[in-house]
Amino acid sequence: MIDVELRAWRPDDAHAVLDAFRSPDMAQQAARPIETPEAALEWMGVWGFRDDAQAFAVVAGGQVVGNVAVSNIDAHGNGWVSYWTSPHARGRGVAVAAARKLADWAFRERGLFRLELGHRLNNPASCAVATRAGFLPEGIERAKLCYEGVRYDVERHARLATD
Repeated sequence: MIDVELRAWRPDDAHAVLDAFRSPDMAQQAARPIETPEAALEWMGVWGFRDDAQAFAVVAGGQVVGNVAVSNIDAHGNGWVSYWTSPHARGRGVAVAAARKLADWAFRERGLFRLELGHRLNNPASCAVATRAGFLPEGIERAKLCYEGVRYDVERHARLATD
């Protein structure tokens, strides 16, 4: 498996965020378009103002190649995991390694017990990442997401601190 480092986002990472969000499949993953260095900095900065979340830049071979985060941390010790990788870094196990490291961090450092994530059913690559990172499938949430007027079913996965 590829070795990755998780670290805080830095202002000089804006170019990596811009590059990633230029990919058509990434464009819908942010609340607003990320098309300028200022927008990339704003995206990174939002994570720093949340008590219920932590995002990390994923670094492989000295280069930022993705993001992994836990958010919506609640009083029950639950959190929501998300991840993305830049198109040029896909297919090498980066997201799997990052999701595993994030889970270890969340259980150890944040004291969380349950981590959840979801992926559209038409995204088998994300399903493979979740499964390989130890997140077990728990069921289908029908018509949960809506992109450009089209509803998508989502498969939910979870990993427990005791898994």
